Amino acid sequence: MNWTRVTSTENIPLREGRTVRIGEQEIAVFNLGDRFVACHNACPHRGGPLADGIVSGTSVVCPLHAYRVCLETGKLTKPDLCVRVDTYPVRVEDGVVMIALPKEQEKAA
Repeated sequence: MNWTRVTSTENIPLREGRTVRIGEQEIAVFNLGDRFVACHNACPHRGGPLADGIVSGTSVVCPLHAYRVCLETGKLTKPDLCVRVDTYPVRVEDGVVMIALPKEQEKAA
């Protein structure tokens, strides 16, 4: 797994998300206060930009139709459907947010 530097921690305000691109992948990165998390930036319902949603606890509410996505698991929790968005490992080194993509997505990126 290769780690990609995406942005400085100061570029993502507390309880907000930002969109980053790694190759062709559009990823939403969120600052939860005690940690950063990342997921695919499109809501599985109609593709709403999750980075623009409202963060509540460890979830984000899609700005288009108020679907709620758990940022830890990617599971849609409102409505409760067996649908998920991809989530990605995140780490912070020296104030820089880094994301790792699965091997098959690294090739596409």
